[in-house]
This record gives sequence, structure tokens and C-alpha cells, in this order.
Amino acid sequence: MNTFNEEKLESALGNASTWLEILKINKSISIPENSYLFERIHQLLESAMVENSSLNQIPPLQSNIREQLSKLWDANIDPSVFVHTPFHTDFGKHTVVGKHVFINKDVFFTDLGGIQIDDHVLIGPRCSLITVNHSIDPNKRRGLELKPIHIKENAWLGANVTILPGVTVGKNSIVGANSTVTKDIPDNAVVVGTPAKIIKFI
Repeated sequence: MNTFNEEKLESALGNASTWLEILKINKSISIPENSYLFERIHQLLESAMVENSSLNQIPPLQSNIREQLSKLWDANIDPSVFVHTPFHTDFGKHTVVGKHVFINKDVFFTDLGGIQIDDHVLIGPRCSLITVNHSIDPNKRRGLELKPIHIKENAWLGANVTILPGVTVGKNSIVGANSTVTKDIPDNAVVVGTPAKIIKFI
């Protein structure tokens, strides 16, 4: 787990593309509890909670939802993106979503570690994409360990799927309902279970 210069990380914080580039190179980031960056993140989390609450209180018209998501994600949302509310995120600024993406109700992103969702992805209701972990060392457990998630083009996550930190879901792959994904999934695979295992290729 890599610990980086705080100044470099702070300059990238809130910029999804820059943050994801750092994590593509280094795979993970460790942020100690007693660091300035840790405090700064918690300030931004509070702001995201307000924006997320606003999103879930507006009339559920897609134009309204995309407008509010643009603020939450700090990005332009393509008109082809469809998101059902309620939608939940703890940070928001480290999510990148492509075109023709469908996100069903009660989906939860912890995106501080970075979430990239490519074109034509389907995400079923009550899915969780988790990019934040904590140390097994009890003396360091309050700190943050971040790894990105990448859902590749045309993948489909069934209802109540959990994707854990550092996982890439391959193109065209299907994750069966109620599965927990702990490892990368190759392209064109169908996986089910906890932990998710490949049952066939398509």
C-alpha cells in the first residue's frame, strides 16, 4: 500500500481523471488518520452528503437527476445516462461514467478510491461499489486504504451485487444477483456467489 506526498494527492483530490491516473500507476493509496489529507477528505465528504441528499429529494425526472449528478460528480453527464433514485455516494468527485449507462435504485458508491464505469454498463438495484478499505492492523485501522474499481463496457451487475476495492469487471461480463466480487473478472465471463466464481463464458 503506497503513501504519497500529501501536496500531490491534495492537488488531485476531487479530480476524477487525475486521481484515477495516479491509481492506475500505483494501484493503491494509503492515507493515515493523522494526516492533513485525511481531514480534508472528511470536509469534502460532508459537502457530498448535502449534495447527495438534494439529489434524492428532487422530482425523479432524468433531466433533474442528471443536473444534480453533474454537481455531485463534478462532470458533464451524457443525456443517455439513466439513474434511478435514491442513489447514494459518500464522495462523488471520483466517479467517471460513460454513455448509455443504466443505474437502478438504491445503488451505493464509495468512490473515494475512484470508480470508472464504461459505456453500456447495467447496474442492478441495491448494488454497492466499494473502493475504501482499512488496515488489518488495529493501530492503523482508522486510516484509509484506497483501490479503484473499473466496470468495463457492456458489463451487467445483477441486483444486490457488491464489488470490493481494486476489482475490474471485464467487458460483456455478468455478475449474478447477490454476488460479492473480490477478484478481477475477465471479459465475457458469468460469475456468481460469495466470493464470486466463474460458471461459464459467453
